[in-house]
Amino acid sequence: MNTRIFLTIAIAALMAGTVGATAQKNGKKAQTTTNEITFTNADPKTMNSAFDSTSYAIGLQMGKSLSEQGINFNVEDLMAGVRDFKAGTPKFTQEQIQQVLMALQEQNMKRMQEEQSKRGIENGKKGEAFLEENKKDPAVKVTASGLQYKVITEGKGNKPTKANTVKVHYTGKLIDGTVFDSSVERGEPIEFPLANVIAGWTEGVQLMPVGSKYVLYIPSSLAYGPNGAGQTIGPNETLIFEVELIDITK
Repeated sequence: MNTRIFLTIAIAALMAGTVGATAQKNGKKAQTTTNEITFTNADPKTMNSAFDSTSYAIGLQMGKSLSEQGINFNVEDLMAGVRDFKAGTPKFTQEQIQQVLMALQEQNMKRMQEEQSKRGIENGKKGEAFLEENKKDPAVKVTASGLQYKVITEGKGNKPTKANTVKVHYTGKLIDGTVFDSSVERGEPIEFPLANVIAGWTEGVQLMPVGSKYVLYIPSSLAYGPNGAGQTIGPNETLIFEVELIDITK
């Protein structure tokens, strides 16, 4: 097996696991991986050397990462590939390796697209049902675009326009209550041009006088749509933002 391809797969597997562990260590509330595999049944062993420990850890991490990505593999054949590489007796040519891995990539892309589409349909239905129920609240107002909002505190300052830059505190949630981002938790407000954010933010914040606190209920069509954002905000997710407009800075 070609050294570069083997190392690429190994490093990708290791990094995927390391990133997931780091996210958990940093206390993220939202889930960052799916099909997560833990080592609760581990039977700690002492290896003969640091080299042996490193080799075994690489094997564990590769298996964990491949499984979490939904990639099926034959353990015996995978290890045979490693042994053949070390022995210098590969059964595949470089061209064959590329063909096999390209086919795997295409298969995984198709699977991910199908899963994304299914999640999008499910999220869309849940979001519509949530908004339909939410607008029954007398305190919730609905705009022509479908944006819903609730006034918690009405400020007495000026209202921003789309051309303005604003300073806000906010907490973003999914409709199940999962917090995916919060300047409040970070302890530092954020500034941004209103023209450079999702449509629901651009519209909703313009309704707010400085000093106000609103809750914005943003349909997916005014948020990130079918693409979602990162691993936490899925396709067609309806989002909830608790927003405090602190100032208009520009």
